Amino acid sequence: QVQLVESGGGLVQAGGSLRLSCAVSGRTFSTMGWFRQAPGKEREFVAAIRWSSETTYYADSVKGRFTISRDNAKNTVHLQMNTLKPEDTAVYYCAASILYYTGSYYHTATYDYWGQGTQVTVSS
Repeated sequence: QVQLVESGGGLVQAGGSLRLSCAVSGRTFSTMGWFRQAPGKEREFVAAIRWSSETTYYADSVKGRFTISRDNAKNTVHLQMNTLKPEDTAVYYCAASILYYTGSYYHTATYDYWGQGTQVTVSS
């Protein structure tokens, strides 16, 4: 049974940092992604990583502030979020794709499994 379990969300002041984690179990995946959804908005791409090559991809809005990484030994994906802004407030979701589709890492439809989400709130 595949499980993606997120942790690490919380409340932080603007300029602060948080580290999200996604524990993966049940099978291996080619690509892992983080998405977020703010109230009244569509789910949007944040970052992705190809498991084997560790190639990373970022949304322009988080580039230079967020870092995605994976821990092979613990089968865990992390999202280090620095210099947080109030507009980063959202529910953050971990997602997993069995196959890699060139150029499609930012589409929600690319991903086969999703975590339950973790709330990140950035106060001004």
